[in-house]
Amino acid sequence: MIEIIPAIMPTSYADLVAKAERVKGNAQLAQIDVMDGKFVKSKSWPYREAGNANESHFLAMGKQDEMLPFFDELDYEIDLMIDEPEKHIDEWLPLGASRLIFHFEAIKNREEFFTHPIFQAGAREIGGSKVIEVGLAINPDTSLSEIEIYMDNVDFVQCMGIAKIGYQGEPFDERVLLHVNALRVKYPNMPIAVDGGVSMETAHDLMAAGATRLVSGSAVFGADDMASAILGLRNA
Repeated sequence: MIEIIPAIMPTSYADLVAKAERVKGNAQLAQIDVMDGKFVKSKSWPYREAGNANESHFLAMGKQDEMLPFFDELDYEIDLMIDEPEKHIDEWLPLGASRLIFHFEAIKNREEFFTHPIFQAGAREIGGSKVIEVGLAINPDTSLSEIEIYMDNVDFVQCMGIAKIGYQGEPFDERVLLHVNALRVKYPNMPIAVDGGVSMETAHDLMAAGATRLVSGSAVFGADDMASAILGLRNA
């Protein structure tokens, strides 16, 4: 089953709520794109509102005094396009997202990152049968050989389909097809996501290459009918 995941790039908490409201009922899960203005030049919530992660709603979520918008109707994965994510795992883990995605190129201390307790048995269980998945994102110009030794630590890989990440509507980078196909051949059972450049024109080739999750922002939110756009991508 191909999973179509709408991508929310929130400029503020209010924007997050508004976009999540559009997604609920049309998809079971949304991706929240988080940029700190360091790893990539653009900024999003919570960094955009306060200049750092000390934004009121974010802090409340971290203490579990508040939940992500519409948490009872919509699940989330959080794409952390932030510098040195090894220093911030514990800030994002309590928010209750089903998946956390870390960008390989942003990790400065790989030993610190991959020995974090999040990778220990049972560390990602958050009640009941829910277990947080950890994904590793890679840019088109990153060699797959660089991440090979870490593949046993992660649940899935997210291949970026654009060269300039942190922005929506960027042109599709065809190198992602090689990444996806090589990963599918070597790891036949691993979920492979593609984020960036996903459209009606590229969806078929991405699925044919072996992608199982397609993350789309502009193709979904730019459509007059979100449900039809999601269905169209799935049936591409």
